[in-house]
Amino acid sequence: MPNKDGPVLQPPGRVSRKIQPLGKIEDEARFLRSWLERPLVTGAVTPSSKLLARTMASYVDPRVPGPVVELGPGTGPVTDALVRRGVAEDRLVLVEFNPDFCKLLKKRFPRATIVQGDAYSIARTLEGVMSEPAAATVSSLPLFTKPVEVRTSLLAEIQALMHRNAPFVQFTYAMVPPIPRNPRQFTVTASNRIWLNLPPARVWVYRGR
Repeated sequence: MPNKDGPVLQPPGRVSRKIQPLGKIEDEARFLRSWLERPLVTGAVTPSSKLLARTMASYVDPRVPGPVVELGPGTGPVTDALVRRGVAEDRLVLVEFNPDFCKLLKKRFPRATIVQGDAYSIARTLEGVMSEPAAATVSSLPLFTKPVEVRTSLLAEIQALMHRNAPFVQFTYAMVPPIPRNPRQFTVTASNRIWLNLPPARVWVYRGR
């Protein structure tokens, strides 16, 4: 459970802009260990592939002002893709439940804001963190482990924290959208199946009406 006194904020530090390298074997071991300990929280046994991470990042426009929120960054493959996409590291707000992953993210992305907390209570978790609407949200949360009402509530909460029509980008291994379509409230589009990811995945993009 999150800290009862609120999320633990780890403010950006002053270091080189150079991106810390991601250790593939070490990260896979960390993910497997985390999945074995909390399968419903981690949701995957390996980090996202570079192709999946790049696909998710491609839906974020670095020119749009405001923070870019990432939910469940894990060891940071999608975070790395966002930085390579052109999103300044100090614009990133990374919300991660696992304290070990938070420590790792702080080392790899020292200019980002790391928030250790519950992404499914995102309004409370990010209270006082952002001073302007977010430009986008990118999520690797295992949404299908939660009831549909929780998934729908998460989308509504995060849309309230973003610019109008800003994207909520979510990947899943399923063939169906993780949040049921509701044409009156939002649009949803999907990428092609990314077969080179293990398991194969698809990216879903939600935008408010």
